[in-house]
Amino acid sequence: MQRVAILSMHTSPLAQPGVGDGGGMNVYVRELVSSLASSGVECTTYTRKWNDNLPEVIEVEPNHRVVHVQAGEVDLPKEELLGAVDEFTDGVAWHLQHRGSADIVHANYWLSGLAGHRLKHELDLPLVTTFHTFARVKSLGGDVESPIRDKSELEIIGCADAIMVSCTEEQSQFQSLYGSAPGSIEVVAPGVERAFFSPGDRRGARHALGLGSGPILLFVGRIQPLKGLDVAVRTLAEIGRSDAQLIVVGGASGMEGATELARVEALIQELGLVGRVKFYEPQPHHLLSTFYRAADVVLVPSRSESFGLVALEAAACGIPVVATAVGGLLNLIEDGKTGFLVPGRDVSGFARFTRRLLDDSLLAISMGTAAAHRAQAYSWKSAALKARSVYTELLERDLVACS
Repeated sequence: MQRVAILSMHTSPLAQPGVGDGGGMNVYVRELVSSLASSGVECTTYTRKWNDNLPEVIEVEPNHRVVHVQAGEVDLPKEELLGAVDEFTDGVAWHLQHRGSADIVHANYWLSGLAGHRLKHELDLPLVTTFHTFARVKSLGGDVESPIRDKSELEIIGCADAIMVSCTEEQSQFQSLYGSAPGSIEVVAPGVERAFFSPGDRRGARHALGLGSGPILLFVGRIQPLKGLDVAVRTLAEIGRSDAQLIVVGGASGMEGATELARVEALIQELGLVGRVKFYEPQPHHLLSTFYRAADVVLVPSRSESFGLVALEAAACGIPVVATAVGGLLNLIEDGKTGFLVPGRDVSGFARFTRRLLDDSLLAISMGTAAAHRAQAYSWKSAALKARSVYTELLERDLVACS
């Protein structure tokens, strides 16, 4: 039986997505590890203790447990977590040496990658890294990261035995920005849980949410500049439909979250949209399907997306997506068939395609049907099988030497 130490330092897979720094990565780690555990891989996920009342160990399911590692104050903001990496790494190393064991270390995000890099050398273990976002990719979209992060990612890339990316577009971006890597680059596409995310009755979903019969645009995600909620609000204003509403599911996130929320609220006032933009608190993941099914169109106006789980979940529910033509969204969405891609987050483009879908019900149905069919190609079981094959291969070859 393979034993894998999963590192998810900055956010717990048990935390509510959409709250604080919790988002698609939470879903990715939780669902991938659950599928790995179901396939017989023994997984221990190490995350930073973020609440004083959390037990040290939570047995999530057979072959899967979460260990909370004390590393800095529980309410330490994400921007200060770099200073807690060494303490987190010490805690993981101690647990592995005294209460557990592992054949592989799989780090998620660059902070965990720093911990994984050290653990590789101290414990002589293969290192797999999933970055989820790269500093240089975010900088292309205008979200400039610190030189420390860029330098750290280069060090991790130079020592990782395998780097998992979510799609061929992310693989191409990596190669264009970083060149070749000493370790292998593995495409492991995330999945969608079709038991929760599948086509359903729109009227029933709207009744459950207390929504009317007019057009519904939906935005799901953390409220921060990267995700582009302002573009969704401007799209609502520009489509020229006074009966349309924008539903927003998510909370303020990161240092700029509160400021971004205030900016969007001011924009709603400025554009005369008060009463037509409705905010919902972050929802338990499985309940998001009701929001997707209630929508006519899902908007994903992010400045960058390594994959785009929201777009995949919407597609699985049979709802067409209008999204920015960036990152993994280029792989997920067949432009003009399952949704529309907009270059450069152009509001007029978002509005034009949104109007087309609202005005042409047959087009919307056709696209939604095609999207649901395409989403069937993505499953967490397939992701786990690919990840497991990567682990197996690494255990049979020499480790990458630090470059």
